Amino acid sequence: QVQLVESGGGLVQTGGSLRLSCAASGRTFSDYGVGWFRQPPGKERESVAAISWTGSSTYYADSLKGRFTISRDNAKNTVYLQMNSLKPEDTAVYYCAARRFGGSSSSPAVYNIWGRGTQVTVSS
Repeated sequence: QVQLVESGGGLVQTGGSLRLSCAASGRTFSDYGVGWFRQPPGKERESVAAISWTGSSTYYADSLKGRFTISRDNAKNTVYLQMNSLKPEDTAVYYCAARRFGGSSSSPAVYNIWGRGTQVTVSS
C-alpha cells in the first residue's frame, strides 16, 4: 500500500512561489494517478490539480490555471505542485491523494489514499 507525505509548505509573501512535494513510499508510484486538493480555513476542500498515472493528462481548477503546475518524477516517486504568484486566498492546507491507475480526476471521491497535508500561508 502506498503512503503519501506532503512537504514544501510554509509562509510566503504575496507574489511568492512554493513547490509542494507529494512523496510516496511503500511501492512504486508510477502507476498512480495523483490529485492535489486544498482546504482553506473555514471552507470546504477543493480540487487544485491532478495528473494521470501515465502523466499524459492533467487537470487544473480554472481559477488556478497559469499559476500552478503539476508534474511527476517517477524515478523519485514524487509528484510536485509548483505554485507561483501566490495570493492570500491560496492560504490553505494542501493535500495530495492517489489512486492506482487513476486519471486526472478533480473528484476527491475517486482517490483512496491521502496524505496528512501541508500548510501553506500567504501573507499580504
